[in-house]
Amino acid sequence: MPKLVRLYIHHVLIGFALSAVFIALLLVLNIGNLWHLISTSPVGWVAIFILFVCNGSVFAGVQFGWAVMRVGREDEPSGGHRQRLGKKVPVLVPLRVQDDPSRPKAG
Repeated sequence: MPKLVRLYIHHVLIGFALSAVFIALLLVLNIGNLWHLISTSPVGWVAIFILFVCNGSVFAGVQFGWAVMRVGREDEPSGGHRQRLGKKVPVLVPLRVQDDPSRPKAG
């Protein structure tokens, strides 16, 4: 099996596991009275299944995207050359002021 397919399957499984944990927390903490709505409905399992699939696809996509973005970073050296920055020296900039005819003159 190619490495990319193995990487995809691995991170999709992680995403769906995160979805299961997320839905379990939603039900245990009774967010929005969700536990009561699902437990008293005869088709509450459909709601749980839809939550699991929809959140699983989102979490799996984010997990795989994060993994793909990290692929190239493993080969790069960390750190870098520690070079000193140049000394900051203030510079005077000449300013040309034009007379404004609508402004009264001092004096």
